[in-house]
Amino acid sequence: MWPNDREDGLLTAARNEMLTRVGPGTPMGELLRRYWQPVAGASELDANPIKPIRLLGEDLVLYKDLRGHYGLVDRHCPHRRADMSYGWVEQNGIRCSYHGWLVNETGRCLEQPYEDTANPKPSKAGCDTKAYPVRECAGLLFAYFGPQPAPELPVWEPFTWANGFREIVLADIPCNWFQCQENSIDPVHFEWMHDNWGSRLRGGDANAAPKHLKLKFEEFEHGFIYKRVREGQSEQDRYWTVGRVALWPNGFYLGSHFEWRVPVDDENTLSVAWFFMRVPKGREPYVQERVPTWVSPIKDENGRWISSHVINQDIVAWVGQGRIADRSKENLRSSDIGITMMRNRFFQEIDAVAAGKEPAGVVRSADAAACIALPNMAREFNAEGIALADFDKDLVLRQRLKEFRHHYGQPAQVRRAFVEAMGIGGN
Repeated sequence: MWPNDREDGLLTAARNEMLTRVGPGTPMGELLRRYWQPVAGASELDANPIKPIRLLGEDLVLYKDLRGHYGLVDRHCPHRRADMSYGWVEQNGIRCSYHGWLVNETGRCLEQPYEDTANPKPSKAGCDTKAYPVRECAGLLFAYFGPQPAPELPVWEPFTWANGFREIVLADIPCNWFQCQENSIDPVHFEWMHDNWGSRLRGGDANAAPKHLKLKFEEFEHGFIYKRVREGQSEQDRYWTVGRVALWPNGFYLGSHFEWRVPVDDENTLSVAWFFMRVPKGREPYVQERVPTWVSPIKDENGRWISSHVINQDIVAWVGQGRIADRSKENLRSSDIGITMMRNRFFQEIDAVAAGKEPAGVVRSADAAACIALPNMAREFNAEGIALADFDKDLVLRQRLKEFRHHYGQPAQVRRAFVEAMGIGGN
């Protein structure tokens, strides 16, 4: 137990604050800044090459210049602090609409109209602005907010798979990121929230799901693995032999999709989800020219939280804990061992950063970052595919063909593109 925690194992207010505060200079903020964070879908910049964003308590502007290079700079111009999101992109950067100052992706001020004319030797000393590196991978844009040199961007194995339909789903969640991330190491909630509650919402039996009989939690280089045995299963089942991954530090991996919980600030979270669906055998080669990005609504027209889809159900639980969950009032039990492990790991890595050490999971080798495999219960299907007729033999795959069940609000054009890719016609 950590010295400042309560004797009953619950966190003190001070320890809870350490886990939840993410601004510059905070212990957790400094830790999370050591890792590449997904910030947007690349396709978001197709129609408008400038997007204002707020992440880790900082107001920024994401842009794509006319060369195709990405930049992430301070939202406020270094001249008079005007809003750079109302500027425009040029060949080498983004230009402020107020007085025309031009900055590039490194934050360097390249031009100062009038000053460049009025002064024979204009000085731009002190006029650079805050900037963070941006990389594109598998349709996602990742940014690095920490000290240089930046680590390698991990290329997770699913990013290398061919012949798949991909889509990116964003959601703005009005609560702290950590209560979202703790959900990633909580297998019992699947039984009750997604199965039993989901059944009740559809008018079925409220307690229809098989019970959990056994749980196990393991740590590894890239996070945690939870394993489970439910009624009707055994220890030979993939849920026990392989398991699912709470991806360090703020992700979740289920074999064919990722979810990241990126802090906007202390009380808001950007949910970034990346999905892959292997096209049936016989439809290769399939090349997706553009990965669509869309925003999932989280409330209906009456202001109620949407609860019809899986991740929307999760959101109901997360926001129901408050803007920042008070962990001093919890009652943790044996099913929460994974949550305790995760919290302890964060405290350890926070201490490591404070001591000037590099935290766990940072990848420095380009070779090691090129294709990182994670535990995956469906690797063979995702990498090699199956015939369309065999989709019907698997409950999950059959459901995926019928509708997108993860997030509410899949746009019609994305559904049409999926149907075309899968070759399922009007099904």
